[in-house]
Amino acid sequence: MRNLQVTIDSNSGFCFGVVYAIQMAEDLLDEQGYLYCLGDIVHNDVEVERLQKRGLRIIDHDQLRELREEAVLIRAHGEPPATYHIAMQNNLTLIDASCPVVLKLQNRIKTSYDKDERIFIYGKHGHAEVMGLLGQTSNKAVVFENLDELMQHELPSKITLYSQTTKSTNSFYNIKGTLEQKGYEVDANDTICRQVSNRDKDLRKFAAQFDKIIFVSGTKSSNGKVLYQVCKDTNPATYFVSKVEELQPEWFADGDKVGICGATSTPMWLMEEVRDILLREAV
Repeated sequence: MRNLQVTIDSNSGFCFGVVYAIQMAEDLLDEQGYLYCLGDIVHNDVEVERLQKRGLRIIDHDQLRELREEAVLIRAHGEPPATYHIAMQNNLTLIDASCPVVLKLQNRIKTSYDKDERIFIYGKHGHAEVMGLLGQTSNKAVVFENLDELMQHELPSKITLYSQTTKSTNSFYNIKGTLEQKGYEVDANDTICRQVSNRDKDLRKFAAQFDKIIFVSGTKSSNGKVLYQVCKDTNPATYFVSKVEELQPEWFADGDKVGICGATSTPMWLMEEVRDILLREAV
């Protein structure tokens, strides 16, 4: 048996937007026994499975069009205007758990679009939040994932720049600075969620304190991929797991100090489960 010292990062776990959405879902499941949710409520398979066992029914946009006279939860990522139109047509009640930070961003992008500004969004193609942002512009904004991709477009002299809320602030300002150096006028709207972006430096401090780091996240989480890399860059002995079964005995040596952390979509109960396995069985 390995005598491991295990600590969970107190700053890891759900951001407030996800906490709000899941609390709302649980309250409604307690009341009515089932609830439709448009897309995975959070990018974490084990948390989704837990809620499905309680009656959460995950649907996609095609299934939404077929649904009539039901209640449907809008998750923290937000939705484009088209979703609200479908809901009105089909007499659906939308329980809107869109994150307030995302809603504010949607409103700002809509205002820019109404002013005929040329809008560029730093974000991940196809991501639920980005689809909601694009919808504010009738899908006319340009989404790009990095500077190289952006520079492949024929850019106007004046650019209105936005970002998905979970992107890196450093990357956003590097893009702004590079564009300005190239002579473009940039109206940069920093709409990045600080609760998410501040985790970058918090995690660097945390990861540096331990012999081994176990990073717990769903495989679909964009935020998880970014924060895992932050940990790995700081502490090369960082291992990614999405569930406790993926823990490997050979990762650990006797007396290791082990830190457990995760994404904004990682439930605290799952990190606690990982901790308990490490302490009880030392894998």
